[in-house]
Amino acid sequence: MDDIPKIGITGMPSVGKTQTLIKIIEFLEGHGYTLGGMVTEPVIEKKKRVGFTVRDWQTGASEVFAHIDYDTKEKVGKYGVDIAALERAGIPAVERAIADEKTNIIIIDEIGKMEMLSERFCEVVIEAFDSDKPIMVTLHKKSRTPLLQDVRRRDDIRILEVTPVNRNLLPYKIEKIMEEKLPPLF
Repeated sequence: MDDIPKIGITGMPSVGKTQTLIKIIEFLEGHGYTLGGMVTEPVIEKKKRVGFTVRDWQTGASEVFAHIDYDTKEKVGKYGVDIAALERAGIPAVERAIADEKTNIIIIDEIGKMEMLSERFCEVVIEAFDSDKPIMVTLHKKSRTPLLQDVRRRDDIRILEVTPVNRNLLPYKIEKIMEEKLPPLF
């Protein structure tokens, strides 16, 4: 069980955590692996980030779950957060990745302040880490929430930081780590 790859990708906001993760996902899919879970992507309007969507990697179903125009009681910075959207699109994607025998690798992008407003999300993250499947996640760099502290303290996760200097090479390093530890496909 110790050899199951569990990779955390961290870095400052907008450094390229999601892009790094997607490059690795595409590489692994190209080698026949099936990945499932959720990816968080920015909503861009007039060249400015105004919100975030959460997308089910396997089905493509996507919902806007944070936006500067959302007037919600849950706020992170300038973004209003629609927890229900995360719970409709992102959480079921991760739950399916955990349960589905055909899914080889679980992905969770991102374990961040907005997502952690959902208690169910926090529970699913722990379920995913405790499953017997490889997992790749992106982590908010500075947040000190209990969930992130717990994830960072795990002795079965390897956390790598994306920086402007290494963001082009890091996907290859992580691909190599995954390839060495992933069980071969039949």
